[in-house]
Amino acid sequence: MEEKIERILRKYPAGKKDSLIPLLQEIQREAGHLSDTSIHEVSRYMNIPLNKIYGVASFYDQFRFGKRGRYHIQICHGIACHIYRSSTFQTEIEKILQVKAGHTTKDGKFSLEVVNCLGACGNAPVVFLNGTAYGNLTMERLQKILSGIKKPNE
Repeated sequence: MEEKIERILRKYPAGKKDSLIPLLQEIQREAGHLSDTSIHEVSRYMNIPLNKIYGVASFYDQFRFGKRGRYHIQICHGIACHIYRSSTFQTEIEKILQVKAGHTTKDGKFSLEVVNCLGACGNAPVVFLNGTAYGNLTMERLQKILSGIKKPNE
């Protein structure tokens, strides 16, 4: 993986700070997430302090620091979804799939991400499963969706 990071770094002018976000995006696209190693390499190459890079990467929802699960669930906590009690849906997901928000299960099967807005306010409450939106959720509908991906011994 370090070879891939080096190849990506060479595409960007060293020390040009306005290249940071596109550079991080490309590394994440290639690796699936931003590892400590990749962030350290970016820091060294771009001559930007680590805390600045972590600050930028943690500010934007698009960046992640761990691998996603095979089934990646994003739950919206925007205003409309919040009004429709999206936190209760989050609690149910965490209970059924045994994964906490911001984490991936040890077997790599499920990951759960809380996002500020998924842009589907007219369908609140909404979750995305591997990029597919499921809106106007009820607890029964959520349980049906989760039972479809939580098959024993899979």
